[in-house]
Parts: sequence; C-alpha cells; structure tokens
Amino acid sequence: MSLDGVYDDDNVFAKILRGDMPAVKVYEDEAVLAFMDVFPQSPGHLLVISKTSRARNLLEVEPEVLAGMIQTVQRLAGAVRAALAPDGVVVTQFNGEAAGQTVYHLHFHIIPRWAGKPMGSHGGGMADMAVLQDQAQRIAAKLS
Repeated sequence: MSLDGVYDDDNVFAKILRGDMPAVKVYEDEAVLAFMDVFPQSPGHLLVISKTSRARNLLEVEPEVLAGMIQTVQRLAGAVRAALAPDGVVVTQFNGEAAGQTVYHLHFHIIPRWAGKPMGSHGGGMADMAVLQDQAQRIAAKLS
C-alpha cells in the first residue's frame, strides 16, 4: 500500500475499536486506545491508536489528534519504563509499505529494550495471552 489511499473500515485496528476483535487493553480514554501487540518484538510491546481519526498514517492525521496521541505515547512509555525496567524504550511509527507499515490506521509502537537482547521480528510468533495480560496489568498499574 502506498502513502495514499482510502481508509479501510475492515483493518484490524478498526475491528478492535468496534469490538469485533479482542485486544489486551492497557489504557483507554475517549480519544486513544493502547493495547498489547500480539506479535511483540520485545516483552511489553504496546500499540497506541486513535479512536477518533480515520487517518491511515502520520501525513493524514489531524494536528490536534496527533498532539493528544503523542502525549499519551509519552505517558505510556513512562509507565512501560516504571513497570518493566527496560534499559531503553523505542517509540516508532511507520508510513507506507516501503517504511514497514502493515496496518493502515495511524498507530505508534512502544517497545521496551534490554541491553544485549535483540529485538524480535514483527509478526514472528503470537504471544501467550496470559503473558500479555500480566504485562498489561503491570504497565497500567504504573499510569498515574
């Protein structure tokens, strides 16, 4: 998919927002949903999506939506740090297939990193749901 296109109401994140697909939620408010990535690149890998915008990527999103999202991303990155004590935290966002985007609904990845541990490939293996639930609870408990 290119940088240009029409929003697909059947993308996986739209299905999660409608309740048609499950998600291990970490945080939710009227504008944003954060949940565990079921194909994590590292333990504690979160996704943050807009609940209000149909933007497919960063180039399409409304500035006021982006401002609120990035504030939530910052808050969640801090909670990941407090809950999991990683050595670092990667915050990333892809735009277009050539950049690695696979779901065309604007989203940010928050990926904890530990020194000496390589980051896994995205789409590698599906995580154990009990492990994701535990990580989600630990991270959510650090949001204040």
